[in-house]
Amino acid sequence: MKRGEVWWADIPKPIGRRPVVLLSRDEAYRVRDAVTVAEVTQTMRNIPVEVPLTKEDGLMKKCVANLDMIITIRKSLLVERICLLKQEKISSVGKAIKFALALD
Repeated sequence: MKRGEVWWADIPKPIGRRPVVLLSRDEAYRVRDAVTVAEVTQTMRNIPVEVPLTKEDGLMKKCVANLDMIITIRKSLLVERICLLKQEKISSVGKAIKFALALD
């Protein structure tokens, strides 16, 4: 596991099974039982907290990583790796996190 990977996660209701982008620093995956992720959704609003994802990124459909939807889940809820985002997308995720949390 590493930052920028997209995984299927079986998140408890009301969220349910959905793709998520791993956000935790790479070192954390070896030692933590919980990881921080952003939900991936097909609901697109074209706002700065969303990072567009497509088939070119390894996803099945057009969707977005929504950085207003950051959650921490047990690592055991991650069930299947979908892809690793390119560095350009990982950088966009970082910018969206900063915007979402007003860190700039």
